[in-house]
Amino acid sequence: MLPVRYAVLLIVLCAIAIPETTHGQDWKKLFDLRGKWKFEIGDNTQWAKPEFDDRSWETIHAPAAWEDEGYPGYDGFAWYRKHFQSDISWNGKSLALHMGVIDDVDQVFLNGRLVGATGSFPPDYNTAYSVERIYSFSMKYLNPSGDNVIAVRVYDAELSGGILRGTLGVYEDRAAMIIDLPLALEWKFKTGDNPEWKNIGFDDHDWDTIEVPSFWERQGYPGYDGFAWYRLKFYLPDNFQDEKLILMLGKIDDFDETFLNGEEIGHTGSMQTRQADIPGSNAYQELRAYYIPSGLLHPGAENCIAVRVYDGFRDGGIY
Repeated sequence: MLPVRYAVLLIVLCAIAIPETTHGQDWKKLFDLRGKWKFEIGDNTQWAKPEFDDRSWETIHAPAAWEDEGYPGYDGFAWYRKHFQSDISWNGKSLALHMGVIDDVDQVFLNGRLVGATGSFPPDYNTAYSVERIYSFSMKYLNPSGDNVIAVRVYDAELSGGILRGTLGVYEDRAAMIIDLPLALEWKFKTGDNPEWKNIGFDDHDWDTIEVPSFWERQGYPGYDGFAWYRLKFYLPDNFQDEKLILMLGKIDDFDETFLNGEEIGHTGSMQTRQADIPGSNAYQELRAYYIPSGLLHPGAENCIAVRVYDGFRDGGIY
């Protein structure tokens, strides 16, 4: 419902207790992204690709208004690109890109993958000029033995434009909760609504594949409001046989009903009164953490999570 600043948690299974206080961040900088960036005015989606040759682009400093870096009075689209080397010591850490404050709208790509966006581009323009951008990402997105590329698409409508200010860098969240079983970034996804889709035996092979967490509008469903389902089949190792487990789903916009092996284990909001409840609702900000009843999981075998989602306004999905 509101522009996302950063993704709070990965989708995980946690053998922990839910804390009573809100989970916070303790950021440690791993790599400084301040300094020289390649820069080009205009707009071309090919510029997000890591293999694109940007050697002929101009070089400017970030953070700084592009008006102060040789582009006075320019309003419109522009792209930034920066190459860097990752480090093997980052493995197993909770990582995020800190991109500072960007005026007005942005999309940020890491090695060609969209990891975050804030505001809305024309024709449905909506500024987010004062929002600090923090975008979580998986180590799987990085090339551990070679070049990595961050590409930032920016639209500025008036006054100052670009990556204006902030502590740019790759950061580790040292306060992130310990993950016992990370689940795949790619889930099966389908718009619409069918109660049969919760069942473990349902055949979803022809469904689309979508990355989680991320709004579905960024992945081929712009402007879609209504029902949609996510499904993920995963293998649970035998050593989780006697653990008390929590399914952590992060934040979902707006309401959800979550099923494990066909049985509902939790929900936030009411699907029955959804249209009346969504105006003024803060459900999209609530952290989903659902206890898993004893005996419901199948250790040493395949299991299935199915999440029924209803979005009533703007951004939607497991974000």
